[in-house]
Amino acid sequence: MAEQQLGVLKALDVAKTQLYHFTAIVIAGMGFFTDAYDLFCVSLVTKLLGRLYYFNPLSEKPGSLPPHVAAAVNGVALCGTLAGQLFFGWLGDKLGRKKVYGITLIMMIVCSVASGLSFGNKAKGVMTTLCFFRFWLGFGIGGDYPLSATIMSEYANKKTRGAFIAAVFAMQGVGILAGGFVALAVSSIFDKSFQLRPMQSTGLSTPPQADYIWRIIVMFGALPAALTYYWRMKMPETARYTALVAKNIKQATQDMSKVLQVELEMEERAEDIVKDPRLNYGLFSKEFAKRHGLPSLDVPPHAIGWIPKAATMNGIHEVFMIARAQTLIALCSTVPGYWFTVAFIDIMGRFAIQLMGFFMMTVFMFAIAFPYNHWIKPDNRIGFVVMYSLTFFFANFGPNATTFIVPAEIFPARLRSTCHGISAATGKAGAIVGAFGFLYAAQPQDKTKTDAGYPPGIGVKNSLIMLGVINFVGMLFTFLVPEPKGKSLEELSGEAEVEK
Repeated sequence: MAEQQLGVLKALDVAKTQLYHFTAIVIAGMGFFTDAYDLFCVSLVTKLLGRLYYFNPLSEKPGSLPPHVAAAVNGVALCGTLAGQLFFGWLGDKLGRKKVYGITLIMMIVCSVASGLSFGNKAKGVMTTLCFFRFWLGFGIGGDYPLSATIMSEYANKKTRGAFIAAVFAMQGVGILAGGFVALAVSSIFDKSFQLRPMQSTGLSTPPQADYIWRIIVMFGALPAALTYYWRMKMPETARYTALVAKNIKQATQDMSKVLQVELEMEERAEDIVKDPRLNYGLFSKEFAKRHGLPSLDVPPHAIGWIPKAATMNGIHEVFMIARAQTLIALCSTVPGYWFTVAFIDIMGRFAIQLMGFFMMTVFMFAIAFPYNHWIKPDNRIGFVVMYSLTFFFANFGPNATTFIVPAEIFPARLRSTCHGISAATGKAGAIVGAFGFLYAAQPQDKTKTDAGYPPGIGVKNSLIMLGVINFVGMLFTFLVPEPKGKSLEELSGEAEVEK
């Protein structure tokens, strides 16, 4: 009986790569495209927000966001994402992947648009509105992490499962690029419309119309999400959830017969799906700890700025220069790293890529940090950018990708989305520490040289050394990660034991 029940899952495992695989990659990947765009686009406009809302007419310097406001604007979406990963990860196991998948997308669409609106035109009202809606935007984005990974892993065949999940994640790189290109296009149009001079004490370097720039950029993220909604709702529930969690073999077989375009043997009885009581263990049980240990920890990898001083540019041109710098870094390092993972994940395996990634990140981070005073000299900046870019390359051809892929493979179906959410949330906790903490830690130790409003920190050099140490610790933790390459999800999770 039990052997026949898993027949539909075996059919998925051995299915040849076909159209529905690529359709699933595009549908789930567009969600990640939107996620990346929405999370990263705000970093392109924070300097502009400072010029617009915190300019002091008595100062000769451009306005800048106060430290607490800058930390909130940059970090609040990450806080929402962490909460969303935990909540929607849990909900995806309770209600099903498909039902929750639509909810997250609606939240992303509504909050992307709302982030570009504001109550009033004063700094407090604008920043409060922006932070409020970016938190809930992050909350919706958080749900996309465990759901997209889980859906793709449960649809994929075991031979190319790693590449399919990695391809979904790689759309994040495309979203980052899109954010850069949108910012470049919008700032170029405004820059040509207003022939502005560099920063002046009168504040005329940033016209009131520049307020539209950041609003257009952040609201644009709603468009790809809206285009994805119809196709996301057309996807059937995954067979693994329907069969192993909802215990409806008949429905799972019907859904996958349509998807695979083959006739699968129908099995209507579902009460014996999991006969072995050991396979009904909970998330916090001894049996879970024995089989899976702690849910995977996602150890996050992070600052650079080869951009002219603010006083030498007008506000619109500054947006252009920041977008250009971030787009070049993404194009030369971040995006290639993602797609190298897609190409090699099912050849090298997850363990090897993660170990290599952490090792190379440690090497390059220390190579930047220890001779830091050498790299900041004008003649050495190209070398600095190369080293910095290689760090990003191996972050994405390494732990940034593998810590997204592995948690979607090693846990049982009824806990898969929850555990992926926990794993992703640990990584996002590190990103929050980076967003809130690195701004302060990287400040010079000499209080006369710190940015306005910031207390003295440990300096950029010591901050980079600290990041290098964290990368090394991540490399050590990699030795605890199992290798899922070439194995079925049921084999990895122990659910295949019902066949014995």
